[in-house]
Amino acid sequence: MTAEAFTIFDTPIGHCGIAWNNRGVCAVRLPESDAHRMRARLLRRYPQAHAAVPPPDVQHAIDAIVTLLKGEPSDLSAVALDLDCVSPFERRVYEIARTIPPGATLSYGEVASRLGGRELAPEVGEALGRNPFPIIVPCHRVLGSAGKVGGFSARGGVATKLRLLAIEGAGTRDPATLFAGDVAFGFSVKPRQRSR
Repeated sequence: MTAEAFTIFDTPIGHCGIAWNNRGVCAVRLPESDAHRMRARLLRRYPQAHAAVPPPDVQHAIDAIVTLLKGEPSDLSAVALDLDCVSPFERRVYEIARTIPPGATLSYGEVASRLGGRELAPEVGEALGRNPFPIIVPCHRVLGSAGKVGGFSARGGVATKLRLLAIEGAGTRDPATLFAGDVAFGFSVKPRQRSR
């Protein structure tokens, strides 16, 4: 996957990055404590890319990500992605993950069942672990069996996954708590209130 350009943007969870080319978004990076680290990380992955003002479709994706991370409803399902460097299986997993709305979750086994069999759950987990588009492909909404959190490959690991789930108002059965103030990143965001 080749990115032509990238930009760094502020969100309630820290400095995030997005890279794109003429086919769509190539990558989303979550979060770094400062913009310089995010820039260095993007340039290590995409040394040929340059910092640029995002075109309107990428700016729309950024605005939607920021809105979602504020705990407000936001739809990222129409964001164009460059899927050329993902396998056909990963593409199918990502398509299913993109149908999970904020505040909802599926298990790895449920995603696997939609692909043809629960025995594919480990492969689903591996595909989500390689997800280059976190938030747009909401891999944080896929949990282990019995509502356990499972893994998360973005910076901050499971703490970041729990933070994203809390912002969206999703619950888990994991013994780890979902909390309003995040010690790992030093910020605080109010979780979205569920309507009753």
